[in-house]
Amino acid sequence: MALYTKAAEILEKSEKKQGALKTLVYDSKFAKIKQLFALVCETQKFSSVLEEIIESTKLLKQTKLKMPLAKVLVYDMLIGQGLKCGGTWKVMLMKHRSRLQAALARMKVKQKVHRNEDLLPVSVQQSARDRLPRYVRVNTLKTSVNDAVDYLKRDGFCYQGQASRLEDLTLREKDFVKDLYLPELLVFSPKMDFHDHFLYKAGHIILQDKASCLPAHLLSPPPGSHVIDACAAPGNKTSHLAAIMENKGKLFAFDLDAKRLSTMSTLLLRAGVLCHQLANQDFLKVDPGNAQYKDVEYILLDPSCSGSGMVCLRDNTSHDQSEDQARLVSLASFQLRCLNHALRFPRLKRLVYSTCSIHSQENEDVVTACLQQNLNFRLVHLLPQWPERGLEPLTQCLRASTTKTRTHGFFVALLEKHKKSVTMKQEQKLNEDCFSLVFSHIVPEDNDVPRVCNETPEDSETEDKQEPEADLVARGPTDSTAGKKKKRKRGKKKKNKTEAKTE
Repeated sequence: MALYTKAAEILEKSEKKQGALKTLVYDSKFAKIKQLFALVCETQKFSSVLEEIIESTKLLKQTKLKMPLAKVLVYDMLIGQGLKCGGTWKVMLMKHRSRLQAALARMKVKQKVHRNEDLLPVSVQQSARDRLPRYVRVNTLKTSVNDAVDYLKRDGFCYQGQASRLEDLTLREKDFVKDLYLPELLVFSPKMDFHDHFLYKAGHIILQDKASCLPAHLLSPPPGSHVIDACAAPGNKTSHLAAIMENKGKLFAFDLDAKRLSTMSTLLLRAGVLCHQLANQDFLKVDPGNAQYKDVEYILLDPSCSGSGMVCLRDNTSHDQSEDQARLVSLASFQLRCLNHALRFPRLKRLVYSTCSIHSQENEDVVTACLQQNLNFRLVHLLPQWPERGLEPLTQCLRASTTKTRTHGFFVALLEKHKKSVTMKQEQKLNEDCFSLVFSHIVPEDNDVPRVCNETPEDSETEDKQEPEADLVARGPTDSTAGKKKKRKRGKKKKNKTEAKTE
């Protein structure tokens, strides 16, 4: 019953635009986060269909249920995996089951369709066609990929080998393959649910989208290294980093949200992560000069973003374009501050910047501005075989999408320190150019920025106050002053000539 109560609560808040769906789910601190997220996403997708069924059968009047809870229950009974709750709700809904099923059947006959998905609006149907495979990352801290494959084969799954093209990721229910690019990633049919599977409960597998696995895979910190996960919750990327590091070294993980950090702590414990050090702290207030971070050479930065690449969130965005644009402006400013701050760690070698956004303002624009302000860093060309690249001219970066990579929308850039020295004059000039080019349209508003990392007012200061004085020095005396001096000199010359003639 708790699952449906919490799902109804989140659905109602989401419909009232009180927060992004994913954030609301993780803030709920619910024990079965993934199950809750899936239920709310699917219920929201079928929202208009469910509402029509509920109204046509007058279910609310007869049961005294509220619409959000009714939607969640009716979805799971008619379209989902069947009601799992006991008690009065199940008894109540079962009394009306035949009428609800009849209403659904009448809708299909009226619209001349056979599948539930065909009842969805055209825009939502397009999203449904883009249903993503179920990606499962093998947690190499607890098992090996080969052992996990063997266990799944004994459990009735049919292993098809390693995929060699994107089409190989279209799978029947019990089939699975190894991914094209990530060696520890297994791919299953979208219908597969592993939340109750032994391997998941034991922490041997992590349910994580392929695009979300890219940042840690590309950063690839060696065992024994010191690493920072700057905005770490809910922790899938952190556990991936620990696995790559073989639990050796130090992994500092920061997040400002105490609830999300608590959920993350449970996830890391189940995954067998031992090398981490969690901190409920604003990353922007972490001192890069602190002695405990003196050996940090790798940073993963995945800051708060619009979430526009998440398939479940596509219909949850505001229809007010000016409001959306203002939010993107604030997010971009916040993301650049995080990125610039991360590059201040003295021994940093490589940094991965990633977002689950499709907007260039949060992706290529932020990276461009950062590179112009940090001339000792450059982009690394990532996975040449990856089918979707960053927008021109930043083709070294990666993008991901439902159509080209069969993942959620994503962006990844890898910045690497190089040894070319830059003069103070060059750096100042590029900083000024960057400010005028990229941030002429950005006015940071602290209240609009999501608080995974807080902004600090000091960071918004510029050198504008110094420019008039510098310009005066560069130009020298004003034109009017110089003109007066020239006239006085001409007057003296004429006077001298007149006196000479008189003599």
